[in-house]
Amino acid sequence: MPVLKSRRAAVVAFAAATVLVLCPAQAFAGYGHGGSTNGGSDTTASGNSDGKGNVGAVAGAVVFDRSKNGSGQSAGPVASSASNWTPPACYYAPKYTPEQLQEYLEPIWEAGSTGYEWDATQREKYVNGGEYKDFNKEKTGKGYFWDSYVTEGREGDPGALDCTKDIFWVDNGAAPPPDVPQAITPEMLAQLAYAEIRVPSTEVELAPEGETKVNLPTWAWLDAAEFKPVSVTASVPLLNVQATTTAEPLSLKIEPGTADATTYPASGVCELNGKQIGEAYAKGKAGETPPCGVKYLRSSGDGSYQLQATITWRIHWTGTGVNGEQPLPNGEFGGDQDVIVQEIQSINR
Repeated sequence: MPVLKSRRAAVVAFAAATVLVLCPAQAFAGYGHGGSTNGGSDTTASGNSDGKGNVGAVAGAVVFDRSKNGSGQSAGPVASSASNWTPPACYYAPKYTPEQLQEYLEPIWEAGSTGYEWDATQREKYVNGGEYKDFNKEKTGKGYFWDSYVTEGREGDPGALDCTKDIFWVDNGAAPPPDVPQAITPEMLAQLAYAEIRVPSTEVELAPEGETKVNLPTWAWLDAAEFKPVSVTASVPLLNVQATTTAEPLSLKIEPGTADATTYPASGVCELNGKQIGEAYAKGKAGETPPCGVKYLRSSGDGSYQLQATITWRIHWTGTGVNGEQPLPNGEFGGDQDVIVQEIQSINR
């Protein structure tokens, strides 16, 4: 492992043990990556204040507003239909005021766990007239020290180790250094919001309901009103940038749970039609072919088949400095339900 990574790992490990002592303001809810976990709104930036109205970002940079997200026990995250795409595992954003960085680093140096040579280099950089003399306190209120963040839930991801650049300063209104590709942008915020999207589980309406018969077309449909668009907004209040990622129901895919079945249409994919996916069965349609459904060719015996219904969601975003909707990979989320299939009984006289 490179020396830079090992040193930063040591600093992170030490910081984890001391963060509650150094930054008691981090204990409040709603600031920092992930924000609230109750599906509510997280739009108020909070943090340590220097008494002059300057709010520090030490507790985190990204704030999420989940007030328009899906909720309930059955809701879950969408999985990208692009197998090689995931939101960023790490990124850089504002993290410390000069005073906060001093409070963060000095106990690490004093502990000596990172070695004398590294500590001395750091002191030269931040204290003794190096790049940031006296922790850049002369610029208090005019910018922030930026550092890396690991996306919640991605701590073990190899991509989380990509952000190895040392802490750096960015003036208010200035762009981060060009050699930092992971610096937070509206598009990255949209991708982080993607990971926070929650959509309802899918259970289709079936007719016949509960039990069906071999070779009998079974109608399937969804009321799109139950699968209305959901969205999450991610923002960095300190930078005045934000992005809103929205998921809208697009289609339903039916997988019967057995090869001994025929789907309608043959692809098993039922497109959104106005406010409904598929068509509700009505009396008098018994002889018609359902626009969305399944026909089982074999009995399920003493058990049942696991029909899987998966909704595909069209995902797009809008945000600071962007005109119109910008696409993101479609997302998928579904669930299983039991379908009992019986033989049609006949009596010979």
